[in-house]
Amino acid sequence: MIVAGQRLPILIATRPVDFRCGHNALALMVQTELGLDPYSGVTVVFRSKRGDRLKILVWDGTGLVLTYKVLEASKFCWPKVRDGVMRLSRAQYEALFEGAAWLGMNTPKVLPPSAAG
Repeated sequence: MIVAGQRLPILIATRPVDFRCGHNALALMVQTELGLDPYSGVTVVFRSKRGDRLKILVWDGTGLVLTYKVLEASKFCWPKVRDGVMRLSRAQYEALFEGAAWLGMNTPKVLPPSAAG
């Protein structure tokens, strides 16, 4: 599996996009429609209209990486279509990539201890 940026957010663009778009067109969408910097290292997941395909765009420090995945026997689990983005935890991202139902998953935030002990 292609690993998303380690510390930067993982986002789903919730509105389906034209899957004929490549690196540059998707980067432009991230910048103009989502108001984000596509070269910051943020990972953006795009969905197809049919829901059985996804594209993942991330800047790895040396170039734009575009990952394309098609599920052969089912569809990905997607949030409701609306404008904007939805933030994912790493666990949700990995479940989405595998085609699992991730929408009900929630990852608890754990505060670091105040002192080593």
